[in-house]
Amino acid sequence: MQVRVLPFGVLKDWLEPSAAVVELREGATVADLLDLLGASRPTEVLHSIAVSVNAEYATASHVLREGDEVGLLPPVSGGSEADQATPRDDQDGQAAIVTALTRSPIDAEELVAASKEGEDGAVVVFDGIVRNHTRGRQTLHLDYEAYEEMAHRQMAELATEARARFGVRQVTMVHRLGRLEVGETSVLIVVASAHRAQAFEACRWLIDTLKKTVPIWKKETFVDGAVWAAGEPFPADLAVTPREASHEE
Repeated sequence: MQVRVLPFGVLKDWLEPSAAVVELREGATVADLLDLLGASRPTEVLHSIAVSVNAEYATASHVLREGDEVGLLPPVSGGSEADQATPRDDQDGQAAIVTALTRSPIDAEELVAASKEGEDGAVVVFDGIVRNHTRGRQTLHLDYEAYEEMAHRQMAELATEARARFGVRQVTMVHRLGRLEVGETSVLIVVASAHRAQAFEACRWLIDTLKKTVPIWKKETFVDGAVWAAGEPFPADLAVTPREASHEE
């Protein structure tokens, strides 16, 4: 059987185009695929990655099927266009969740204003901005890419979970893709709630979780070169490596 392999971030430089379609035996698992890919390449590149199958996180023991789309996901560095924002209404018809990926500048003022309702006692905003340096190196610009189908789904799920977990009324999450200049907003999260404590907690949880689980990657271009940002490690239940995979079989 054949599966399609989609490498992202730094893994795009590691996996040549010829490996985009891989032939496997029937009943092969994610672990088998990683072992095959790592056989002729430095296996340390595969440490601490996550794997998706058809845009859903998958374990090493997941059995692959003909035509599956397998994403190789390095630790993320954080997720479709702004005009494809996905609103989800509450029982009163108000937009309880708005999530989007966009290649256009994010209008924070407009999104914050749209999030407010008369019942809200607090609106908490996280506005992530491109700074002019990282680890002592002067930044020229950043480039963001995403596994867009999966990122959009993950963002909507996070927003839904935040409303249920913290009891907030409304969540907006918008992330830029493409090239960003210094001073531009890369990610905006807005949480509206009757009470400030829940709004603060939900906003902090959303950005921290997004940066660990939503498949968005950042390439940093400095005055003296460019690198893919290392990103934060995946949670233990999502990380897959060839060695761990072999233990699961």
